[in-house]
Amino acid sequence: MDDARKAANAAAAKAALAAGALALPPGVVGWLTILPEMMGVWKIQRQLVADIAAIYGKHATLTPEQVVYCLFQHTAAQGVRDLVVRVGQRTLVRRASPVLIRTITRRVGAKLAQKAAGKGVARWIPVIGAVGMGAYAYYDTTQVAATAIDLFEGVIEVEAVEIDG
Repeated sequence: MDDARKAANAAAAKAALAAGALALPPGVVGWLTILPEMMGVWKIQRQLVADIAAIYGKHATLTPEQVVYCLFQHTAAQGVRDLVVRVGQRTLVRRASPVLIRTITRRVGAKLAQKAAGKGVARWIPVIGAVGMGAYAYYDTTQVAATAIDLFEGVIEVEAVEIDG
């Protein structure tokens, strides 16, 4: 658990720095950095999920469904609710086709991009916007870590049958 928290803090700091740096350009150029910023933070968060799975000895059984669940459960629980189900102390991971995973991530990504664009006014105030985006990326990454720790410290069962939605 201590190693997982250290990994979470390091990744959160890295995500905050990346998001803050990409939020620095003002105006229209700043708007053009929204997508690269989101992609960069998600890359850091994906690696964090893999690192936490490894800390709990579950890297070999890590599935795309688990990664998507950890990344988006706290911001778009509705979009990932069918992938992971809690049953008492166990967690059941439902296998999803690659097409379904792409559909879910695109849908969730589009919603999060809309939210980010709505908050894009911060792009017109560079320093304040950069600090705000960095703080949000830090918070968001700690939420991803909390979900991953909660998931991987428990018993996980992966369904053999793939769902296609």
